[in-house]
Amino acid sequence: MARISLEPPRTLLNRLLMPLARRRFGMVPDPGKAMAHNGRVLVTDLLNETGVATWKRLDPTLKALAVTASAARIGCSWCMDFGYWEHTHRGLDPAKLRAVPQWRDSDLFGPLERRVMEYAEAMSADPMETTDAMVAELLAELGEAALVELTAIVAVENRRSRFNHALGLTSQGFTDTCEVAQAVPHARQEEQA
Repeated sequence: MARISLEPPRTLLNRLLMPLARRRFGMVPDPGKAMAHNGRVLVTDLLNETGVATWKRLDPTLKALAVTASAARIGCSWCMDFGYWEHTHRGLDPAKLRAVPQWRDSDLFGPLERRVMEYAEAMSADPMETTDAMVAELLAELGEAALVELTAIVAVENRRSRFNHALGLTSQGFTDTCEVAQAVPHARQEEQA
């Protein structure tokens, strides 16, 4: 249950933007409704997301796996729901996306994909668990520009996921398979073994 009203004020800005969102996504995303209570936050977020969409140095599959691993680690069901819908509409393998929360037990991922998801989870932990070795391995395989983009997109997803999770925004039904299981943090996996 959302912790904030999803009926934002009917300002001019909201009356202009909400129909555009409905046309693009088939419905108005709940984070947009929440942000619409503060027009400056909403506009800043839209400008930021427009800029993020222009980043093209990191392979799209790696980017999707990183974003999904981050959202799963934080526990944002809204991000998992929307992300699955968005990434599959861009042609990514649905089976891979569904397997991200349990990537350590899946044979669907190659070594680089595993390192990317491990890095995304480590960046999304609290406190962060990134290491020099992780960064060095990714730098050697991706190069500086793609590593910077990977780090930035995981940071962006942390902002998205933490915003949505904090305000109680949950799966909105963007996909029939929206409730992808959340990741079990690596330390807890070892305890369960």
